[in-house]
Formats: sequence, structure tokens, C-alpha cells
Amino acid sequence: MDAMTFALFVAGLGLLVLGAEWLVRGASRLAAALGISPLVIGLTVVAYGTSSPEMAVSVKSALGGQPDLAVGNVVGSNVFNVLFILGASALITPLLVSSQLIRLDVPIMIGVSALALLLAADGSISRLDAAVLFAGAVAYTIFQIRQSRKETAAIRDEYEREYAPKRSSTGVNLAFVAAGLALLVLGSRWLVNGAVAFAQAFGVSELVIGLTIVAAGTSLPEVATSILAAVRGERDIAVGNVVGSNIFNILAVLGLSGLAAPAGLPVSSALVTFDIPVMIAVAVACLPIFASGATIARWEGALFLFLYVAYTAYLVLAAQEHDALPAFSGVMQAFVLPLTALTLAVVGWRAWRPGTPRG
Repeated sequence: MDAMTFALFVAGLGLLVLGAEWLVRGASRLAAALGISPLVIGLTVVAYGTSSPEMAVSVKSALGGQPDLAVGNVVGSNVFNVLFILGASALITPLLVSSQLIRLDVPIMIGVSALALLLAADGSISRLDAAVLFAGAVAYTIFQIRQSRKETAAIRDEYEREYAPKRSSTGVNLAFVAAGLALLVLGSRWLVNGAVAFAQAFGVSELVIGLTIVAAGTSLPEVATSILAAVRGERDIAVGNVVGSNIFNILAVLGLSGLAAPAGLPVSSALVTFDIPVMIAVAVACLPIFASGATIARWEGALFLFLYVAYTAYLVLAAQEHDALPAFSGVMQAFVLPLTALTLAVVGWRAWRPGTPRG
């Protein structure tokens, strides 16, 4: 890979992050000017806006005939969002989890993750499958707006502090939205071209690049939003942003990418047999962690981070067919995964045993 290609990849990543920031800024202020509450803005405009890099990259990949990048970006981003972002945020400060997330949003995240596996089981996301997913995104957004009326005063105040209306002209806000969209389009083109060059230069598949480098890069807006929220003590926002973005990634990003692809999205067997099940397992792991005292403790954040490092290490070793892969897999299967499952089972039992207070 030459220096120019690497520079374009990095520049594309920067444009995606800046484009997402400008899009969220303009769209959230326009929404506030229309009288939409800060809570709804935070749950929809901001959560979806931070996923706009995933949208831009996956749609560009689908249109360009790179389905592994398109689907791998969605799956890898969802794994990254939970394990890395929530892990890092919880290490900064233990995170609060609202009762709605435990009762409704996390089960929805698990359900749509399982739906993605069901639809991809035949080796593709057809245009009909994609239409079902995208219709789900519309339904979920309407559901979020209706549910926001039932939120507690404390959560409303938190979102009010973060997303309170800021005075600025409509023209300026429209300019931010237009400029943000333009940067997302240009940035996605450069990043996808660079990702393909990465795969060719290092002799690994586009799928591995999509699951790792591209997924982490397109999730940078979620990193910034959640970690800054944790630093400021806005701990509901840190968790809600990740769960909302994961649901949006599957329903809207994967849905729109499948609709954009001329003949739907082919899904590799590796995604169906390994990576999408990992995404589902990560979503399921959220339930006992979130329900244990309605918080994510620092040790639970450290566990999430460790699991992300282990998952990434496995992908890299498998891609290179490294000699250490059998030993690494053996340790994971014999010790790490059983101990993790046991830990989650104990945490879940303690959270749901009779007499335990709910969040």
C-alpha cells in the first residue's frame, strides 16, 4: 500500500467523523426549532446521527460490489459499540442503566440481532429482507418517540442539559446538514477505497478489514458521544446511545444497504457461522450485566474490553492462519468462554432472584 492510499484512508475517516458531527449539530438544532424535546432528539437524531458513518460506508460498499465490507462494518460496529465503548465508558465511571433499556431496548437489540441471523442464514440479505429491516427502523423510531413521554424527570433533565435548544439560524443549520452529508459521501468513498487496498496489501479478506479497522473507525462518533457523556456524569446517555445505535445499525444501515445493492447483499458463511452469532452473544450478555443493580460496574467494563481484545485477536490470527491460532482457540474454549458464561450466569441469577430490586 502506498502512502497516498493510507493518507486517503485516514482523511476519509476524518471526514466521516466531522461529517457526522456537523450532521448531528444541524439536525438536532433544526429539530429543537420545531419544538421536539431534547429527550427525543437524544434518542433519535443524535443516536442515529452518530451511526451515519456506518450508513455511508455500508451503502457505498453495497453499491460498489463489496458486500463483505457492508455487512462486516455493521456486525463489527455492533460488537465494538458494546464491548469497547461501554467497556471504556464504565471504566471511567460506573454507568447507570434505565429500566426501559433493560425491559425494552436491550430485548429489542437481541431480537433484531437474531433477526439478522435468520435473514442471512440462506447466504444473502435480499431486497425483501432489507425492506423488512428498514420498516423495522421506522417502527422503532415511532416507538421511541412514544416511549419518551413515559421517561422519568431525572432522565429528561439529563437530556435537557446535553441537548437543550441552541439559538442559531435555520440557514446555518441547513448548511451544517448539507455539509455533513457531503463530507460523509466523500469520506466513505475514500475510506472504502483505502479499506480494499488494506485488504490487498496485507493479504486478508475485506470481511476482516470491515469487522475491525472499518468498524472501529466508523464507530468513532459513538466513542466520543458515550465517553464524553460518562465523563460529564450523563451516564444514561452513554448507555442509551450505544443500544440505540446498535438497533439502528441492523435495521436502518443493513436495511438500506440491502435495498441499495442491485441484487441484495451476499453474506459470507463466516459471518453466518461465527461473527453474527458473536454479535448476538454480545447483545445477550448485556441483559445480566445491565440488570445487576441497573449499573455497569468497572469490573464489568473491564470484562467487556478484555472480550473485545480477545475477539479481535482471534480475527487477526485466523486471517493470517497464524501458528498460535490453535493454542489461542484452545485457551478461549477451555477456560475464558466458560468462565465468562459462568460469571454472566451468576450475575444474572443475582439480578433476577426473588426480592432483588429492579432498575
